[in-house]
Amino acid sequence: MSNEEPSAFTVGTPPNRRRIAFRRRRPARAKAPGLVWLCGYRSDMDSTKASALDAEAARLGLGFLRFDYSGHGRSEGTLEDGTISLWLEEALAIIRAESKGPQILLGSSMGGWLALLAARALQQAREGGRVAGLILIAPAVDFTEALLWERLPEDARRAIMEEGAWRRRSAYSDEPDVFTRALIEDGRKHLLFGGMIRTGCPTVVLQGMRDEDVPYAHALALVQRLGGDPATLTLIKDGDHRLSRPQDLELLFAAVERMAEAG
Repeated sequence: MSNEEPSAFTVGTPPNRRRIAFRRRRPARAKAPGLVWLCGYRSDMDSTKASALDAEAARLGLGFLRFDYSGHGRSEGTLEDGTISLWLEEALAIIRAESKGPQILLGSSMGGWLALLAARALQQAREGGRVAGLILIAPAVDFTEALLWERLPEDARRAIMEEGAWRRRSAYSDEPDVFTRALIEDGRKHLLFGGMIRTGCPTVVLQGMRDEDVPYAHALALVQRLGGDPATLTLIKDGDHRLSRPQDLELLFAAVERMAEAG
């Protein structure tokens, strides 16, 4: 974790206005694309992968932008109030306000879904040139539906629908994961697996085959839906969901360097 205090950016309008914490490394190379990190659910911008990527960006002379969603890390808000719509709004706002020129969007787990949604939103706004490429690590596309709701036992579904939330023990935190009715219902507005996915840019997917949260079959299904744009999938036979080991990070760094040089 960095000892420096992060900067803050205000997103939204009352009553949904919130201060989003972020860190930005300015580029040393003028024409190279920058990097934007989108973390996973319950993760933050000071995670192992994000911090390692910051050091790699410094080595390569690339700009690097990372932030915490509302209800995460150092940003305002509570996890219970979070939805895909809110977190996507924050990602788009900070990309537009705090980066310049083409960017490589790096999304981990839920951040992979948000990276795809951000790329689509920028294309629809005729800002597709802002995205030079996507690097997705164990992308949890449509996770609220395909990886959560469809797997939940009936008592958990009932708690979400009747009580408004369901909590479960987290494998990554002392605090439980919280899944709300608002998160599930809002997620259905952003599902991508119903058709082909057009990114408008090259996409690289890194996926562990021992991932218990996002099965590698899910990554295969994603790549099959990436129509018309270059896409590659690297399966890591002994890789788990985090993909934070030194050998995993080396694969990530190599993908970043290749895409940055191509861009």
